[in-house]
Amino acid sequence: MRTFKILMLAGFAAVLAGPVTAQTVGIGTTKTGATSQVTAAIAKVASQHAGVQMRTRPMGGTQQYIPAINAGSLEFGAANIMQTSWSVDGTVISKGRPNPNLRMVATLMKFRVGPLVAKDSGLQKVSHLKGKRVPSGYKAAPLFVELVKGTLSTDGLTYADVKEVPVAALVPSWNALMERKVDMAIGAVGSGFMNRISQALGGIRFVSLDDSPAAKASVDKFLPGAEILTVNPAKGLTGIEQPTKLLHFDYMLFAGKDVSDDVVYRVTKAMYENKDALVETSPLWRSFTPKGMSKKQGNLVYHPGAVKLFKEKGTWQQ
Repeated sequence: MRTFKILMLAGFAAVLAGPVTAQTVGIGTTKTGATSQVTAAIAKVASQHAGVQMRTRPMGGTQQYIPAINAGSLEFGAANIMQTSWSVDGTVISKGRPNPNLRMVATLMKFRVGPLVAKDSGLQKVSHLKGKRVPSGYKAAPLFVELVKGTLSTDGLTYADVKEVPVAALVPSWNALMERKVDMAIGAVGSGFMNRISQALGGIRFVSLDDSPAAKASVDKFLPGAEILTVNPAKGLTGIEQPTKLLHFDYMLFAGKDVSDDVVYRVTKAMYENKDALVETSPLWRSFTPKGMSKKQGNLVYHPGAVKLFKEKGTWQQ
């Protein structure tokens, strides 16, 4: 009888204690495309190694999830350096809508993007796009208006030199390319969606950009922080069959300023110490290095939780 009572008491105590569950946090992302691949990898590594359950929160684009992070209703998000800076300052595509509560967590990798065309299109240079059908509008993803402008400008073109085809966002532009309703679209090197486009068109090619001083200056005007660098052919880089000059810019992970230092510290540490787990998810992560996570990004402010980790690792140089 005494043994039975002891067992009963032990069981009752266990019920009172309840299961130990990890804190759940969200990371804003897009529904498809390169950003969804990047955030899925971060969520997986954080959930496995940071003692939190990180869930992706797909939305229509950064213009939806960045304000949620700024307001404190969402913890994390990812975007390129241009959108992050514009969002914090309330300029360009975020004009009049600043988001001062964003805090940097990590610089992730270089995104490599450029004009994507069907392999059989005969389009070899940006100048060949004159008079061709080019996506425009991008109401749900205004960054891509700036990317198209910057791309066209490398060869002295503007939207006035092409036939505009309105699209809502990035994926619709890719669908339009697959249906041959447009002659080009902006693509991300290493994104899994490039394989799907290639299959639909019987092959794709990234068009190499001019990298003259004038071209570089025009890119800096539209896309501050971006640069024109060469991408060499490699396994998994669909559309890159020879050295190709494309836009390169940093991609960032950020959090709201009120996300606890401990959570940000643990997420940052999980990523820093599990590079292989991130890199194996996608070619997009090839340029990721733990030491590069603390790269200075202009006036953007890093979260104290991330700074703590970088100081422990000896990489904080700011």
